[in-house]
Amino acid sequence: MHDLTIFLQALVAASIFFVWVVRYDNIIQEFKQYGLPDWLRDLVGILKLTFALLLLLATPRPSLTMIGSLGIAGLIGCAFAIHLRVKNPVFKMLPSLIMLVLALIIAVVNYRLLSA
Repeated sequence: MHDLTIFLQALVAASIFFVWVVRYDNIIQEFKQYGLPDWLRDLVGILKLTFALLLLLATPRPSLTMIGSLGIAGLIGCAFAIHLRVKNPVFKMLPSLIMLVLALIIAVVNYRLLSA
C-alpha cells in the first residue's frame, strides 16, 4: 500500500507541475475566463507547487505528506467548486475531481501510517 501511495504522490505532483509550469498559459486564460484576479492565480500557483513539492520530498514523513495532500485537496476542491459555479461541461471538471480523489487517498493512507 505504501508503494502505491508513493506512486500516487509522484503522479499528483507531476500533474500539478505540468499544469502550473508547462501549461501556465492555459492557467492564465482560465483565471481570466472565470473572472478571478491575477494575485489569486499567483497565490494558488505558489501554494499548489509548494504542496506538490511536499508530496515529493516528504515521502518518508507522513505528517508532512498529509499537509501536502490536504493542501492540494483543499485547493483542488475550490477549483472543482468554481467549475460547478461556471457550469463547465463534465469533461472539464473531471481532471480536478480525479486529482481531488487522489489527494484524499494519499491523505488517508498517510494518516493510517501515522496512526500505526
